[in-house]
Amino acid sequence: MSPTFRSFVVRNYRLFFLGALVNNVGTWMGRTAQSWLVLTELTDHSATALGVVTALQFLPAVLLVPVAGVIADRFRKRHVLTATQASMALAQLLTAVFVLTDTATLSLVYGVTFLHGVAAAIDTPARQAFVSEVVPPRLLPNAVGLNSANFNTARLIGPGIAGLLIALIGTGGVFLVDAISYAAIIGCLWGMNAEELRPAPRQQGPGGLRAGLAYVAQRPLVLLIFVIVFVHGTFAMNFQMTTALMATEVFGKGPGEFGLLGSVMAIGSLAAALVAARRDRPRLRTVVGGLALFVVADAAAALAPGYVAFAILLVPVGVTAMTILPTANSMVQLAVEPEMRGRVMALYFAIFLGGTPVGAPVIGWVGEMWGARSTILVGAVADAILVVGVLVYLVRHRGVHLDLAAVRRATSRPVPTPEPEPDPTA
Repeated sequence: MSPTFRSFVVRNYRLFFLGALVNNVGTWMGRTAQSWLVLTELTDHSATALGVVTALQFLPAVLLVPVAGVIADRFRKRHVLTATQASMALAQLLTAVFVLTDTATLSLVYGVTFLHGVAAAIDTPARQAFVSEVVPPRLLPNAVGLNSANFNTARLIGPGIAGLLIALIGTGGVFLVDAISYAAIIGCLWGMNAEELRPAPRQQGPGGLRAGLAYVAQRPLVLLIFVIVFVHGTFAMNFQMTTALMATEVFGKGPGEFGLLGSVMAIGSLAAALVAARRDRPRLRTVVGGLALFVVADAAAALAPGYVAFAILLVPVGVTAMTILPTANSMVQLAVEPEMRGRVMALYFAIFLGGTPVGAPVIGWVGEMWGARSTILVGAVADAILVVGVLVYLVRHRGVHLDLAAVRRATSRPVPTPEPEPDPTA
């Protein structure tokens, strides 16, 4: 087995990966269709409206922090994921019905987007923590890297397919395809062998969120990663909005060219995710170095003179973005105990995604005032300030490295040899 794909020795992980891939392709198709619907069918290229939709998509990640992590730690994660995936499918189905019956309005899209975000807010920490129940700790960095590769393979495929399907069957048809895609991951979840899973001890009694906050407060490495993902997620990871604005306002392109931008960027993201999957141990210097390189790539993309140059520069933007995120995710998961992982990951994603309800409208307003290019430059400037701040902190507080011992212990455990699967032809 190649080091890049070593988690595939676990049958349950293979099923999880397959179901997630189909679902992620549908999700990226839905996101592309949503941006196109808001920008060209419900408004006259309103960056503010697109910013509000993006904010409503991620606002529940902040509002539901008190319950999302507790749900992930208190209930069987496979049951939680089944419920959340079915709920998100229903939300996309409702959107498809509104669009196909010509009853869609901006207010309806806002409402359904928020409901979809509620299900996603509960799904995300459960899904992230579930990976550690599917593979042993030694394989967790690899599995997280492969999950990022999965997500970015879908990002490579989904927007391009969506652009073509919008032209052929309209945005309503794309939302319908997205709704159907959720059946794949639900089917694969229940096709797993439950006896081979490694369920974490379930949290009991009150005080779940308070315990999670107190736990994180005592871990400087986790706190530092939280600061990094908050700034990066709030100001630099709004590509769903910024590429839509660049494609339509700056370059005057149609749905096919807009969808292609997402696919081109995913080429770089996929390459970086596969490299991350090969690493045996996540390192803090990888996160900081990735941030510095992202600043350069992002600023260059913002200043690109034409559509082709912009598309090409999205490749290094994708590479650097996916150098940062899987590494940060793995470090947090490996630095905490299994019984706390759901609550910690809920906080992680609340901080990472929760800045979007603040950042997206602000960036949309910046785009209205100073143009689409400025929406990308905001991220480059914010990350440049972040890099300087992190380096100063590391110089003054060297004790943060003590938390890395937990990461080293988790990644040094031996990988159990999988039982051979029965030969169906025997």
